[in-house]
Amino acid sequence: MSGEARERLVRARLLGERFVLRLAGEPAGPATGVESATGVEFPTAVEIPTGFDREAWETVRAEAMVCRKCNLCEGRTTVVWGSGTPHTALLVVGEAPGYHEDQRGEAFVGPAGQLLTKILEAIGFRRDQVFITNVLKCRPPGNADPQPHQVAACEPYLVRQIELIDPAAILALGRHAAHTLLRTDGPMASLRGRVFRYQGVPLVATYHPAALLRNASLKRPTWEDVQLLRRTYDEAMEARTAGGAA
Repeated sequence: MSGEARERLVRARLLGERFVLRLAGEPAGPATGVESATGVEFPTAVEIPTGFDREAWETVRAEAMVCRKCNLCEGRTTVVWGSGTPHTALLVVGEAPGYHEDQRGEAFVGPAGQLLTKILEAIGFRRDQVFITNVLKCRPPGNADPQPHQVAACEPYLVRQIELIDPAAILALGRHAAHTLLRTDGPMASLRGRVFRYQGVPLVATYHPAALLRNASLKRPTWEDVQLLRRTYDEAMEARTAGGAA
């Protein structure tokens, strides 16, 4: 398979088969579905050796699971600490749990989570190779926007997660996550496509998968952003390897 064909299939996983193949001037029929494609190899995440402090992780997790620092504790089904593995160098941060997450106690398990899984796979990461969490660990009633006092109460848990995971890169999903981490109220259009830093860690912000489900035109810029994320991650990992060898 040529490099161009491989790139087209990678893009198809995120943007949608018919859309991508139409751009390439090729027919899109049932036999060309990306899900049924075979023999396509995607770049895979790097194995991360780590001196991870499991005891500290479990301690702060236990604190979060019984947290009553804001009013969200009154209506939650459960605290959503996150999904995936803390033995990783890639951290994904959304804004808050939704209905499905609140019921299951896992981050990004609804329709938006299913799309996030495909996005991550398109740049070479399985869900079990990253850690996925939110700024808020409890679901706001009616999926309302996070409020400043709620963020202030919950962000220390996120900061501790970052300290313990020590990621090489962070992906912020949606404007609320980006606004919290970057201390800005700028529109996503002005934040995406750039590399910032949060707690010293390179950060790329892009649209929330739920927004992509509502507006297909956001898929292309999101694909550009996650490619930037993968390049940023790779560069950070190379720098860590070089630093460790020095």
